[in-house]
Amino acid sequence: MSAAHIPRPIDALDMLEAEHRAIEQLFDAFERAERDDFERKNRLVQRVCELLTIHAIVEEEMLYPVAQNALGADQRIDVDEAYVEHFLVKTLIERFASLKAGDDGFDATFKVLKENTTHHIEEEETTLFPEVRKTRMDLVAIGANMAARKAALQQRIAEAAVAH
Repeated sequence: MSAAHIPRPIDALDMLEAEHRAIEQLFDAFERAERDDFERKNRLVQRVCELLTIHAIVEEEMLYPVAQNALGADQRIDVDEAYVEHFLVKTLIERFASLKAGDDGFDATFKVLKENTTHHIEEEETTLFPEVRKTRMDLVAIGANMAARKAALQQRIAEAAVAH
């Protein structure tokens, strides 16, 4: 088998992009939900919030700090902007602690969450990730660490759900 046919190992950016697609699918499912299907909307929002929370933690702990060190000064602003976008998304997620489907503001908050997240995904995938790929960062090793951290966070969420 020639080198051209050997698949590249899955790395941190591949994992993050796969998570982006999963989040986008949940956004689409919410859009398709019946207006008064509150149970479905609550479940979808809960799942989106869980995925986004884990995703943000993993990026902020394992990708962004390394990227900030590896990128040139001109590209570091992309990481700084990503942190701010995460802050906005986390703020919107916090609103769902006191909102349920059918409440005033629920659908509007989700719409703004979707818009902010979609913008963030687009910027990461068109600007930040291509710049990160040009660095000497070990994206396969970072991906392995991210997968382990993600599994630990998912376990913590599962344990919290059982406790309630």
